[in-house]
Amino acid sequence: MTDFWKASDPGVLRLPSGRLVRGRGLRHPLPPGPTPDFAVHLLGRRPPEVPWEARWLRWPDFRLPAEPDRARALFEEAWDRAAERRVELACGGGIGRTGTALACLAVLDGVPPDRAVEFVRRNYHPRAVETPWQKRYVRRFTA
Repeated sequence: MTDFWKASDPGVLRLPSGRLVRGRGLRHPLPPGPTPDFAVHLLGRRPPEVPWEARWLRWPDFRLPAEPDRARALFEEAWDRAAERRVELACGGGIGRTGTALACLAVLDGVPPDRAVEFVRRNYHPRAVETPWQKRYVRRFTA
C-alpha cells in the first residue's frame, strides 16, 4: 500500500469521499515530497516521459479535451485509483484544464455538476476552470 498525499500538500484537493488528488502545473517545479503513483497529463502535445505511470489526454490550452470519451475514461480511472494511490492531474499552468478535470472528478465523487466549479475554486484554486466552455463542460458532465 502506498502513502497518500497529505491534505496540506501543495495542490492537493480533498474530495467529499475523502480521496485526495493533486493538481499541478507542469511548467512549475515538482513539489517536494512523494511523487505520484499515477498521473493524467492534460496537454496539447505529448508530454515528456516521467518515472511514474502516466496517461496523456490531448487537451489544447484554453480548450476542451480532443477525445471526450477518452477524457471520461481517464477521469474515472483517476478517481478509482485515488482510493488507494497518489493521483495527480496536471496541465501546463495547473489552473484551467487541471481545474476542469478536478471538477469532473468532484462530480464523479458526488458533487452536483452545477456546484463542481465552485467546489474546486474554493478548495483548489480560485481561478480554476478558466473559460466559459470549460465551465459548461463541467456542468454537462455526469457521474
